Amino acid sequence: VCVQWNPDIKAQYQRLLANGKSKMQALGAAMRKLVQICFGVVKHQSEYRPQVPV
Repeated sequence: VCVQWNPDIKAQYQRLLANGKSKMQALGAAMRKLVQICFGVVKHQSEYRPQVPV
């Protein structure tokens, strides 16, 4: 679901697929990124703020 609705993770997932990774490898990388985001939010006790590239 996160691959469908989160633009950061969706972009990473599509980039990995374009680079020749299998769907499961790309999904695993997306899950890891989501876990890292969740850990950072909990660790710093802040809300999620997606980074917008400048």
